[in-house]
Amino acid sequence: MRTQVGIIGAGPAGLMLAHMLHLQGIESIIIEKRSREEIEGRIRAGVLEQGTVDLLNATGVGNRMMKEGQIHHGIELQFNRKRHRINMHDLTDGKKIMLYAQHEVVKDLLEARMKAGGKILFDVSDVCLNEIHSNSPKIGFSHKGVREEIECDFIAGCDGFHGPSRKAIPESIRKEHIKEYPFGWLGILTKTPPVHPELIYASHERGFALLSTRSPSVQRHYLQVNPNDRMEEWSDDRIWSELTLRTQTDDGWKIKEGEIFQKNIVTMRSFVCETMQYGRLFLAGDAAHIVPPTGAKGLNLAISDIRVLTQAFIEFYQGGKEELINRYSDICLRRVWKAQRFSKWMTTMLHRNFDHSTFEYRIQLAELDYVTSSRAASESLAENYVGLPLQWGNDHQKKEYDFASISNM
Repeated sequence: MRTQVGIIGAGPAGLMLAHMLHLQGIESIIIEKRSREEIEGRIRAGVLEQGTVDLLNATGVGNRMMKEGQIHHGIELQFNRKRHRINMHDLTDGKKIMLYAQHEVVKDLLEARMKAGGKILFDVSDVCLNEIHSNSPKIGFSHKGVREEIECDFIAGCDGFHGPSRKAIPESIRKEHIKEYPFGWLGILTKTPPVHPELIYASHERGFALLSTRSPSVQRHYLQVNPNDRMEEWSDDRIWSELTLRTQTDDGWKIKEGEIFQKNIVTMRSFVCETMQYGRLFLAGDAAHIVPPTGAKGLNLAISDIRVLTQAFIEFYQGGKEELINRYSDICLRRVWKAQRFSKWMTTMLHRNFDHSTFEYRIQLAELDYVTSSRAASESLAENYVGLPLQWGNDHQKKEYDFASISNM
């Protein structure tokens, strides 16, 4: 097989890249180790930044999101049994966020890919990357018992933290940074009505809790737990007891219990591979960076990478320019590190670190008090939460990406 861009991974990054390239007449083939049913059914949360929402709309895949997603103008920070609203809409000149689950974004992008007749191969295995430094890198893989190969101009590694793309970069060359957090998140899906019009981030002496929403009848909530806890240690009664303790307020508000039909525990870490480009291989999304979910940046960073990579490929194929291709890592990493800073700050401010002294805990509470009582501090949180602008840093494109140009693709 031959194509212009070979894409490994059919998550949001890979699918969005293929979609945007298609709109510009650039060919691509996607390969994915899982089945279509698996990637559509993998339940993931989704807080979309203003820029992500704009891009999905501009490229024609935002119709269902606008009908079914939930626009939020703020969030609630809770500590000492009191809530404090951060009005992001007012603090950022009208920007907002959209609650729309990641797997729903994947469904919309898959539908667009299928309607466009784009090639995507599911259930592949034994993926390997070859001749990355040549002008015709190759992707080898097995599909339906047959060994296949894609020859292309570029490879986009959108295959997540455990995929083969990053590992194809020699270990001696890869520049990686990682931080493990002493926290885990126990997430539940419950058949209950929404608890509040906006997200509630609750800091409590027993640990963090997040009350989120999924639909009028299904909600998504999280509890800080020990990352080494086993799921069988957390009965439904224990989960509801902890959620109640950590989120109840002095005015008598308590969460309403209901049926829990899904629960899991995930660990939390920050990770950055600064070597996002190696020869004709480009890493995007979780293949290059992981953020703790407290800052709601994972999906948005992946889409940001794709904005840069798409524009780099457009300039290469339409004008033979390689400036953006050569600067891909530098442009992306500037935003990645700011998102890492914000995600770490939100995580350490809101979670209870039981190794900390009483002095450190009081400082944590003072930080929350400052953020919720200072307009300047609230503005900083709000502008990071709704999404910082993508800074291209060159003479010919200093402004944030021109969405109008995309809508004409």
